[in-house]
Amino acid sequence: MDTARGALSKASPVSKVPATRTSDLAQQVATRPLPSTARRLRRGGVANVVVMTVAAGIVGTLAIPAYAFAPGSEGPQFGTSAETALTKAQAQTVEVTDDVIAAPVTKDSFSATTGEEIRAAAEAAAAAEAARQAAEAQMASYAAGYSGLSADELAASPVYGSADPASVFAVAQQYLGVPYVYGGATPAGFDCSGLVKYVYAQFGISLPHSSASQAAAGTQISESQAVPGDLVVMPGHIGFYAGNGMILHAPYEGTVVRTQPIWTSDYYIVRI
Repeated sequence: MDTARGALSKASPVSKVPATRTSDLAQQVATRPLPSTARRLRRGGVANVVVMTVAAGIVGTLAIPAYAFAPGSEGPQFGTSAETALTKAQAQTVEVTDDVIAAPVTKDSFSATTGEEIRAAAEAAAAAEAARQAAEAQMASYAAGYSGLSADELAASPVYGSADPASVFAVAQQYLGVPYVYGGATPAGFDCSGLVKYVYAQFGISLPHSSASQAAAGTQISESQAVPGDLVVMPGHIGFYAGNGMILHAPYEGTVVRTQPIWTSDYYIVRI
C-alpha cells in the first residue's frame, strides 16, 4: 500500500495554486464576453418570461367581473342587502303610515256639450226655421192679396211732394192696424223697416230695407228737436216718432202697426 501511494505521488504530482490567483481567475471568467450562442439563449429566456407575464395579465383581466369596471360599482345595486333582495322580488307590499300627506290632485277644467243641450239647440233651430217659413208664407199670402205698387215703384213715381216730417207722419198713420209680416213692405203686411221704406217711397225717397241703413241715410238730431215724422232708431228696430215719447211702428210678429210709448232709453232720433 505504501509502495502504491508512493508510486502515485511520483506519477501525478499536484501543484498548488495560490488563493489570489483563484479569485483573479473567477473574475476574468465573469467578465469575459459570452459566446454568441450563449447570448442568444440568454435573450430567448428573457423574452419567454416577458411573454408569459403579459399573457398572465390578459387572462387575469378577462377573469375580472364586468361590474368591476362600471362606475359606481360599489353602489347598493351590487350588494346583497335585504333591500336589494326586495327590489328584485316580483310581488311587493308597501305600507304607508297615516301621517303621510297626500299630494294634491288637480285636473283640467273643461265643459262639454251634453246630449240634452244638443237636442235643445236642434229643437230651437227647427222652431226658428218653422217660424221663418210661416212668415214667408204669410208675406206671400198678403202679397197675393195686394195689387198696388211696390215701394220701389212708388219711389220712381212719387205720390207726394215735400217730405217734411208732418207730411210723412200723416201718411204713416194711414197704415195703423196693418199686420206685422216679416220682410213685408206693402200695405199687405209690414215689418218695421218695411213700413218706413214704403212711407218714404211715396215721397220719392228710396230707402234700403234695413233699420241700420235707414238710420245712416238721415241726420241725427237731439231728442228735444224731434217732431212727429222723424225716425226713432233702436238696436235692430226703427219707427216713426209720434210725439210725447211715443212711437208709431210695426212691432213684431203677431201684432199690427200701432202707436205706443217708447219702452227703452237706448234710442236716438234721425231726420231724413
